[in-house]
Amino acid sequence: MTWSTHALADQIGFGVYVHVPFCRHKCDYCVFATFADRPHLESQYLVALRTEIDRAAPSLPKASSIFVGGGTPSHVDARALVHALAAIPRHDDAEFTVECNPDDVTGKMLQIYQSIGVNRISLGMQSSVPHVLAALGRTHSPDNIAHAVAAIKAAGFTSFNLDIIYGGAGESLADWVATVQQVVALGAPHISAYGLTVEAGTVLAKQPARHPDDDDQADKYEAVDDMLAAAGYTNYEISNWAKPGHECQLNAVYWSGGNYAGFGSAAHAHMNGRRSWNVRTPDRYNELIEAGRSAESSYEELDDATRTLERLQLQLRTRNGVPVAALDPVDIDDMGDLVQHVGDRLVLTRAGRLLANEVALRLRV
Repeated sequence: MTWSTHALADQIGFGVYVHVPFCRHKCDYCVFATFADRPHLESQYLVALRTEIDRAAPSLPKASSIFVGGGTPSHVDARALVHALAAIPRHDDAEFTVECNPDDVTGKMLQIYQSIGVNRISLGMQSSVPHVLAALGRTHSPDNIAHAVAAIKAAGFTSFNLDIIYGGAGESLADWVATVQQVVALGAPHISAYGLTVEAGTVLAKQPARHPDDDDQADKYEAVDDMLAAAGYTNYEISNWAKPGHECQLNAVYWSGGNYAGFGSAAHAHMNGRRSWNVRTPDRYNELIEAGRSAESSYEELDDATRTLERLQLQLRTRNGVPVAALDPVDIDDMGDLVQHVGDRLVLTRAGRLLANEVALRLRV
């Protein structure tokens, strides 16, 4: 299927997200439901995860895309993890991604993942510059990024992603350019480049001197976009670039308002306008599953107008844009060089990508 965010839901397929909440170390900027102080729960959690999936499997459509994130999925026992994941109903050609820390990757681990159909790895690189990694609170070795990519290629993976972050304290433009140059040299078919954000409750939030600068981040965004375009990558969403045919399929599910299941603590799900999420901590998750209860914490029913607006907000971020009717003609004129007509749709220019939230505020249902 050609990657698109405005295809029909049955064309996009069904997605599955699995959350593994354990890490060796929690990064200073991380706001996700991840825990570095509960390794004693890992085995019990993976058993509970298999149980939750087993219970849901009979009523699930076959997945076209699966993403195992966290946390750090590669931090837990690979065999126990694949035992849990093997219960997910899926198509034989489903995109099946596992997030990994560069320090964890081994050929043996990758073989275990492949034994159940994992065919894509997402590697948390973040930077190739040691002092930038330290400023981000990352602990992995820069040397192991290249070693991990070599192992991924040797295992026969034809699709993998490298995550990088710009805007960390002390990161110069030259540092960022060096990181992007290494990403290109490593030959990742998919690259996610995110501006560092400050989230309430994180270590970073309590240290204003380390907060990113908007102008600096804009310069770095333009640099990565230029460099990746020159290397043959296409920007298909504000923070994502890919070689043709390597766009993430689960992204298409999310950004199109499609249906997906969520398994594990803090995992979210969406089914025909019903959005739900599981309890946040692995402790509580284990207790509920072992008691034969649902791990769902809460849910909300989205009305048609809300679903349509959310879908437009997400589609605006992609290369497919939104229907022309989603913006008032006066607003289109006012925004000048932020949007451009592409056929019967409006697509953000690069200047528009930098101000996407401002454009999104003017969307109409």
